[in-house]
Amino acid sequence: MNGENKAEEQKSLNFLEEIVEADLASGKYKSIVTRFPPEPNGYLHIGHASSICLNFGLTQQYGGYTNLRFDDTNPVTEDTEYVESIKQDIQWLGFQWKNEFYASDYFDQLYAFAIKLINEGLAYVDDSTSEEIAAQKGTPTQPGRRNQFAERSVAENLELFEAMRDGKYKDGEKVLRAKIDMASPNMIMRDPILYRIKHAHHHRTGDKWNIYPMYDFAHGQSDSIEHITHSVCTMEFVPHREVYNWLIEKLEIYPSHQYEFARRNLSHTVMSKRKLLQLVNEQYVSGWDDPRMPTISGLRRRGYTPESIRDFTGRIGVGKRDNIVELGLLEFCAREHLNKIALRRMVVFDPLKVMLTNYEGTGELLSSENNPEDANGGSREITFSNELYIEREDFMEDPPKKYFRLAPGKQVRLKSAYIIQCDEVVKDETGNIVQLNCTYFPNSKSGEDTSGLHVKGTLHWVNAKDCIPVQVNEYDRLFTVENPSDEEGAFTDYINKDSLKIVEKAWAEPALKAAVVTDRFQFLRKGYFTLDPDSTATHLIFNRTVTLKDSWAKAGSK
Repeated sequence: MNGENKAEEQKSLNFLEEIVEADLASGKYKSIVTRFPPEPNGYLHIGHASSICLNFGLTQQYGGYTNLRFDDTNPVTEDTEYVESIKQDIQWLGFQWKNEFYASDYFDQLYAFAIKLINEGLAYVDDSTSEEIAAQKGTPTQPGRRNQFAERSVAENLELFEAMRDGKYKDGEKVLRAKIDMASPNMIMRDPILYRIKHAHHHRTGDKWNIYPMYDFAHGQSDSIEHITHSVCTMEFVPHREVYNWLIEKLEIYPSHQYEFARRNLSHTVMSKRKLLQLVNEQYVSGWDDPRMPTISGLRRRGYTPESIRDFTGRIGVGKRDNIVELGLLEFCAREHLNKIALRRMVVFDPLKVMLTNYEGTGELLSSENNPEDANGGSREITFSNELYIEREDFMEDPPKKYFRLAPGKQVRLKSAYIIQCDEVVKDETGNIVQLNCTYFPNSKSGEDTSGLHVKGTLHWVNAKDCIPVQVNEYDRLFTVENPSDEEGAFTDYINKDSLKIVEKAWAEPALKAAVVTDRFQFLRKGYFTLDPDSTATHLIFNRTVTLKDSWAKAGSK
């Protein structure tokens, strides 16, 4: 049986875990080193969360450590704002890097590497335009051809490359290319560009450099400098692995290894930084941390927990085939965790007044559990009086059969309180229902019920005499279709016009005055909510994280 269990455990390993275990078992490495290398040109999204959990998770599981390295080789699009947001997101997810590095830390070393390649006849300065270089590369079925610049001498290449660094040429006027194989079936190997001229202020190095390394030149060498054992990236970098290995071999540096896994795109949203930026710039959303965005900061503001996101990334697994993961799975993970930790509170969105005509006295204190799923969750006091609010949708004047909410002559239980019966419907001059006059049954108190009455419906409510006004933002999916990028026309044509509904004044029990941003709540019968950071003491705003049930699964794609 033990052997069977071990075999089952072995089967459950993903391919990266198998590689790591084999490397450790063979003695190739005593421990492993991974890295998370974001470019600081935008906010991280749920796809990056998968990579974070994978890279940090491997070193947590097998020993070793993970570096955070910012791939800051493009000064035009990068900003310290993004650097800070990325660090915050990683730590919020529950991970801590050992070293914080930047590709720009290695600019001097990378320049020296380039000089070594030139000296060995493995790199040359090319004056061709980007269009000419593309044309010279040939096609997948036809080899490329080198131009006359590939025949420059080592001395001339060294002189020109130094002049590029010193800013003597304009952007695009020259590039440094590796001299590999213009007939390679892998077109990336056809003399790839290593350096380009870019006169731009860098957020860390200022104006020191006028040339910046390309990804293919910075990435593998940075891995090598840091002695990364397992360099994990997504599948689009498979063709780049050959360049990665070639450069490490020719430079005779530490042999880091690149491994690729498949992206997991999320349904009903977009993951492209360019498209996310468009949503922000064209004000379809309020910003990068809009709770409808798939960014980690947006998910955090919406009330998702780090635990639920880590659970989600674990469930989708690691594979080699790109696919779209249903957003419902992420929502399921949120519900699973929030159900265990969320404090139960009562909030009425569309109030209908209930007067208890036989209730005497000024009111009383009742007790209600904070979370029935948490044995240590305790309870809170709630006030009760003769004036209450219930949801307008919880009353029907002419109900159908098997209607278990409130109706004339019908009885329901008020959560953690009493059973009441509707006796009279009060309307205004236009015929709108403004009040229900009801009887309450004093011996039906929750936990102490001796009334002998049996009701099937339980309603949430608030005390009209001390409830507090709150704003509720009911967020939903940002797009109406599973993959807006694959549909005809602009992806913005499929924006869900109902992705945000604002209840400007809902009525909440007073306990919510003590809410803080890190709290998680279940508004009874409504969904899971969290306090928005823009809230003030006099204007509380709550964001809906997820509904109690997946309405999209039932309705299908809207």
